[in-house]
Amino acid sequence: MEVISKLLSFVSDDLLDKLAISTDINKFSKKLQGQLLFKLLLYCIVTEKDNSLRGMQSALESTVFNILKPDNAPDKISHSSISERLSNMKSNFFEEIFHSCLHTYKASLGEESDKIIRFDSTIVALSGRLLKNGYHIKGGAADNYKLLKFTIGLTNVPEAVYFYNEQKYNSENVALSESILAHNKKGNNINVFDRGLNSRDHYDKLSENNIRFISRISNNPKYTEYKKNTITKPLNTKSLKIVSDKWVYLYTMRSSRTFHPFRLITAIKKIDNEYITFISNIDTKDSKEITEIYKSRWDIEIFFKFIKQHLNFSHLLNRSENGIQSVLYVTMTAAILLMHYKQQKKLKGFKIVKRQFAQELERDIIYTLVIMCDGNPTKAKEMIYKNSS
Repeated sequence: MEVISKLLSFVSDDLLDKLAISTDINKFSKKLQGQLLFKLLLYCIVTEKDNSLRGMQSALESTVFNILKPDNAPDKISHSSISERLSNMKSNFFEEIFHSCLHTYKASLGEESDKIIRFDSTIVALSGRLLKNGYHIKGGAADNYKLLKFTIGLTNVPEAVYFYNEQKYNSENVALSESILAHNKKGNNINVFDRGLNSRDHYDKLSENNIRFISRISNNPKYTEYKKNTITKPLNTKSLKIVSDKWVYLYTMRSSRTFHPFRLITAIKKIDNEYITFISNIDTKDSKEITEIYKSRWDIEIFFKFIKQHLNFSHLLNRSENGIQSVLYVTMTAAILLMHYKQQKKLKGFKIVKRQFAQELERDIIYTLVIMCDGNPTKAKEMIYKNSS
């Protein structure tokens, strides 16, 4: 119970009240205020298997959630009112909660050197009738849809969230490089990303800004050799045999040479003897370390699967751009709490983590009810019946 109480302090009532004032989130709403909607979203994301607007309406009327919600909160609100509020409420309130929760989490761990941050993107596609802003992928039925892209930077928890709705962000070269450049103003990370970012110009831009990165590149790229890192014999990892390690100047689509040299590491997969080539601008790690760090990129694929399967993000509670962003920020906040809980409890997987977190949360709520009622069962019963009537 101590763990869950500590985690709930990451999103305390004082914090929510402070951010509600600074973002002016309740200016046009007296009934469904920002603090209540955040708690309702977070509670349902964590405790429900398949969260929905009707499920949120039911949770708002439940005995357990009534212990969490503010005293001035309404007893009944329709699911359509929740949806309308999500559409009209500015997402910056939820964004600020996410950043504050992240800051508290990082402060509890302390800063780490050579922090690895994995970047990748996922897309939400909606009918053009439902989404006001967004970009298109041309061709056939895709013309009828608009897209939103959000790019995530993941360390042990989601650390960076960026939204894109302009046509140029259809390119991962643009979305990933802009996200990495924006986030790395805040620290000296090792950035890991896949081959979606493959522009030589963008590689140069990362190096110009002293941003360290590791990625993959197509085999046999066009280059001019700069120097070799000596490998006296093939180096072996668990899955790879590294056969070459050299610094090169790459060539762009315009056949111009990159301004900065980059490191190409070529390896052979032991499982099928297929060649695989890595690219980096890091000179302080050996080739085995570079390939092992890139291997950790898979963590973000697991993370996307986690939020879609276990935090229900694949089901859109709201189809406005604002509502999608708001729900994502609350989902990211829930992910920080759950992933920290997982670390503290030394648990594996995510299904059991979510179940245990939800159970401990409900026990904490019951404990809170006992404290509120001075341990008096009659008073507790009266409160339960009052809240559920």
